[in-house]
Amino acid sequence: MTQSKKRILDAFTSPADLKLLNDDELKILCQEIRGEIIDVTSKTGGHVASSLGAVEIIVALHSVMNCPKDKIVYDVGHQSYAHKLLTGRLSQFDTLRQYGGISGFPKPSESVFDVHPSGHASDSLSVAFGLAKARDLSGDDFKIADVIGDSSLVGGMAFEALNHIGQEQTPMMIVLNDNGMSISRPVGALVRHLGMMRAKASYQHTRDAVQELMEARGGIGQELVDFGRNLKDSFKQMVIPQTMLFEQLGIVCTAPVDGHDITALREIFETCLESPCPTLVHVVTKKGKGYPPAEENPEIWHGVGPFDPKTGEFKKNTSKAPKYSNVFGDAIVKEAEHNPDVVAITAAMKDGTGLSKFAARFPRRFFDTGITEEHALGMAAGLSIGGKKPVVAIYSTFLQRAIDQIIVDNAINRENVVLCIDRAGLVGADGPTHTGAFDITYLRMIPNMRMLAPSNEAELVNGLHTAMMLDGPISIRYPRGCGEGVPIPQNPEVFKIGKSVERRAGNDIAILGFGHMLPACMDAAKRLEAQGISARVVDMRWIKPLDVDAIVAACKTKLVVTAEEGVIAGGAGDGVLEVMEARNLSTPVLQIGLPDKFVEQGTVEQISHVLGIDGEGIAAQITEKLRSLNIL
Repeated sequence: MTQSKKRILDAFTSPADLKLLNDDELKILCQEIRGEIIDVTSKTGGHVASSLGAVEIIVALHSVMNCPKDKIVYDVGHQSYAHKLLTGRLSQFDTLRQYGGISGFPKPSESVFDVHPSGHASDSLSVAFGLAKARDLSGDDFKIADVIGDSSLVGGMAFEALNHIGQEQTPMMIVLNDNGMSISRPVGALVRHLGMMRAKASYQHTRDAVQELMEARGGIGQELVDFGRNLKDSFKQMVIPQTMLFEQLGIVCTAPVDGHDITALREIFETCLESPCPTLVHVVTKKGKGYPPAEENPEIWHGVGPFDPKTGEFKKNTSKAPKYSNVFGDAIVKEAEHNPDVVAITAAMKDGTGLSKFAARFPRRFFDTGITEEHALGMAAGLSIGGKKPVVAIYSTFLQRAIDQIIVDNAINRENVVLCIDRAGLVGADGPTHTGAFDITYLRMIPNMRMLAPSNEAELVNGLHTAMMLDGPISIRYPRGCGEGVPIPQNPEVFKIGKSVERRAGNDIAILGFGHMLPACMDAAKRLEAQGISARVVDMRWIKPLDVDAIVAACKTKLVVTAEEGVIAGGAGDGVLEVMEARNLSTPVLQIGLPDKFVEQGTVEQISHVLGIDGEGIAAQITEKLRSLNIL
């Protein structure tokens, strides 16, 4: 970002420089960081609201800690932009989320200040606790702070970690970034003081010593202990009721602290970092803080594309085709209008999965479980047992967290659950933690699971309608972004189970395209035609069951090519090989898909080209394979 006036931010070489600043200067720095985040994300897109809301938390943490010796673990990590700016990446910040640039999430290979490659919610407490235990076992003395949001804290994994942390009493500080409640000023001053006092080591030692002394005096002493505990808990329940759960788990919890008051944050952080037991600092923030458009619509500004920083207007999508998530959203409403048993479930992604219209039209039939994918799939099984037709819409990368529930709760009993897998395949700028690379593999292995892969938005509507007509679990995978611009069917058709459609005739080779790869396969066929190679292109539609007849017919050509936007290992191509092996078919096969490595960030077009899975890359791989077989 070009500045006409020198900023405090520009002078930073490491977080240690924060210790040279007073609170007033830190406040100025926070505003400079916000300006930098808004300026850069207006060009690159990114997680704006969450990062703006966490600026003071991150500045305060780095000002009282000694990183990288001390460790800050972020949950999800999309609020960590200020952390990146303070840890030597200011000059690279304009490459945020770009191909070859810095990640939008913490990334240990990028910086020694990044502890954990956080991208999914609710896992940071487990990671931070494990790190704390490793520290204690090694006799080290570094401090650990975990920054977790209120929505992430509802995840089952977070509760499992909290239970263990409280049991072990391992010293670590949990910063609960709560952007869902307000602070009551009259009560806040009192309970802030109480929280500060209770977090101190002296309080802990005094409380434990008094309790041990009274218990040693027999029955009367124990009654006094119980009375005192009940009185204390009653008072806490009255003035700070939100602390009770954590206290009962054995974690000392402070009263709510203004998350944009740098002085208050530094004071409470310094105290809690010295505590001999686990502490939770309840910090209340405002999403989008300092940028009115993001403050007014924080959900919309959670993750955005480029925008005008002055007006907050998003740059318009040039594609005339609808987004897949919107096509799904419209289609599920129509299905629900004709079938009163249809219910919809998502895990904190109502807008992202296109279910907002369904929620408005059928509020009693819509369930947002929060960031609880395992619970969502378990609940879906119960709804199915109760005679409903649950449709679960979750991103591919998040659905992989519920593999056990898909298997045990749904597949074994053949529950009538439809898994609508959004963001399947490449996702672009969010990088490896969000790429939908594995759903084909982890679902294909499950007995009783049927799998559809629509090649365009019309096929998605037809595929969803087909799923509604079938019993047992079925999944539908579709990509992020816009469709192909084909007409949306007003009267959807029902697919024949396990049957494909030939989209282009050809005799030399056969390309079996799965899902969103079909347009690239068609492009590759045209390129090959220019080289005198006749390529048949088949829209396979079904990943499971596969169209055996289409595979057998493909084996009558010189080369069978499988193309999928998922990992090759265990994917649809492997399924084709299994069919061929069972029938002793020996035609050469070329499998095209995502390689056995994590896919880095960049635009979908860039990554597709680099991986050789766009039309040009597919044609080139086929040509090379034919030459290696001495067919060309």
